[in-house]
Amino acid sequence: MIEKILIKDFTYELPAERIALHALANRDQSRLLVYRNGNIEHDRFTNLTNFLPSNSTLFFNDTKVIPARLIFQKETGARIELFLLNPVAPTTLVQLAMETKGMVQWQCAIGNLKRWPDWLILTMNLAGVTLNAILIDREQRIVEFSWHPESKTFAEVITRVGSIPLPPYLNRKVEPSDSNSYQTVYSTHEGAVAAPTAGLHFTKTILEQLKTNGHATQFLTLHVSAGTFQPVKVENATDHIMHREQVVITKENLESMLSAKTVVAVGTTSLRTLESLYWYGVKLMEHPNSEFSITQHDAYTLPAHHTKEEALTQVLKKLKKDSMNHLMGETAIYIMPGYAFRMTDVLITNFHQPASTLLLLIAAFVGPDWKMIYQQALEHGYRFLSYGDSSLLFGKKE
Repeated sequence: MIEKILIKDFTYELPAERIALHALANRDQSRLLVYRNGNIEHDRFTNLTNFLPSNSTLFFNDTKVIPARLIFQKETGARIELFLLNPVAPTTLVQLAMETKGMVQWQCAIGNLKRWPDWLILTMNLAGVTLNAILIDREQRIVEFSWHPESKTFAEVITRVGSIPLPPYLNRKVEPSDSNSYQTVYSTHEGAVAAPTAGLHFTKTILEQLKTNGHATQFLTLHVSAGTFQPVKVENATDHIMHREQVVITKENLESMLSAKTVVAVGTTSLRTLESLYWYGVKLMEHPNSEFSITQHDAYTLPAHHTKEEALTQVLKKLKKDSMNHLMGETAIYIMPGYAFRMTDVLITNFHQPASTLLLLIAAFVGPDWKMIYQQALEHGYRFLSYGDSSLLFGKKE
């Protein structure tokens, strides 16, 4: 186990004016910082393929951001704002909850909770849909939703009445353009409450360029949770409680990981999914009937001598045994300095908040040079955070 990491060593001064409040009109015109072997180059994202190793395999997170903010208004005029966190019933699986008809229960963050009595049903009528909400567990913030017409799925309902949940640090109201710009062009599976922002730079043109240049593309799913914005508030970062997120992996994903010459993770969410699969394979070697559930401590307590091939082969055997083509699970993997990467060679990612778990992940991936990278980005006028510019990082050599 890693015993101590002082979070004060993983912060930097981020001027407010460097936080990108809006996306660029042309998403692939963002700037690109390339870091490799201690050297930095500056370019544009449109030239990404110029810097990728030949025959790379890129892994994208195809989760789709849901309109997770629901605003109800009482007859008194008081506004109750609900933010969907995770489903509770009739299923805890995000993708299945989005397909549910008639009734669902979600744990929510609730604004103005004290103004919402337990017995009061909140109702909104919008775009031909009536959505009702009642608080069934005040302590756990569990809300039961029902709607009319009942033939519609929960995804269809909130698409009509909800709004996109922008990151809190943008500190602005949602605008019509956000419904498109805060979504990757390849988003498919509804369930995220935050975008996998490294993917926001990709266009269909760049995806075609990748194929033309001999690179392979794979799409896996991690439904990004609100925990991604949770800052590290403890002095010793190892004491931070890591959030859990649901993942979906296909048999094709696994086979591609085994055959890939160079694995490029598009975003920290894809990277966390890839690394989690290694540890799940290790778990299966120890306990063949293990469920796909990775804790924040597994990467530091499980046996670490197995190869990537051994671990992934175990996961493929599990799929074959269960006659499944895909695997659903969850991960709370916590990647910080001292972590040894098993799956990922290259990372495409934005520039992250100071004192965050994402910055710890970057520091683990490139080593102490993270300070140089971020200083260069600041000095060269890069835009930061979700709507900001991009970087292509080659992992440090052990």
